[in-house]
Amino acid sequence: MTMLASGVARLQPVLQKTVLWAGLLGLCFLILFPIDGVAKENPSRSPRPEPELKIVQLNIAPMPYTVGNGPLQFDVTVQLPKEMKNATLLEVTALISSSSKASLRFLTHRQSVEDYPAVTGKHEQSKVSITLLWDGQDHRNQQASVGIYSYEIRIKLLTNGDSGPRTMMVAWPKRGTVKLT
Repeated sequence: MTMLASGVARLQPVLQKTVLWAGLLGLCFLILFPIDGVAKENPSRSPRPEPELKIVQLNIAPMPYTVGNGPLQFDVTVQLPKEMKNATLLEVTALISSSSKASLRFLTHRQSVEDYPAVTGKHEQSKVSITLLWDGQDHRNQQASVGIYSYEIRIKLLTNGDSGPRTMMVAWPKRGTVKLT
């Protein structure tokens, strides 16, 4: 036991010097290479241009929505791009969720682009109205409870790929809240 204690006593000054030198070396490193300089700065980017496919109008009725008193209607007006090369489907989706995310519902509408009218002029873009209906039920087919619900509307143009439809163009989403009474 005394041999072990004397070995530890001899190593103690060496350990203290090692810790001291490591600390000084780390301090010098921080002075020469501050932490702010280690992180890579992202170059400033110009804002992304708005896509040609866009939601130009969104009407929700009735507001506030009474659960069990008919459907909640999302009327979405979509502006289609001037050129829709290889586009085959237009998809409109809505995600409706409670603040706790315990209750949610996903609505979708997919239709062939050929079913919509063609662009009439060179500078005009077609506008299409689509209606999504929510019956007030959640993903378990139970009535949604009273409260504030969030919604997010998304629009996509799809094209046929080797393994099914693939996203070709996406519009910026529209978000908001709906009060259920």
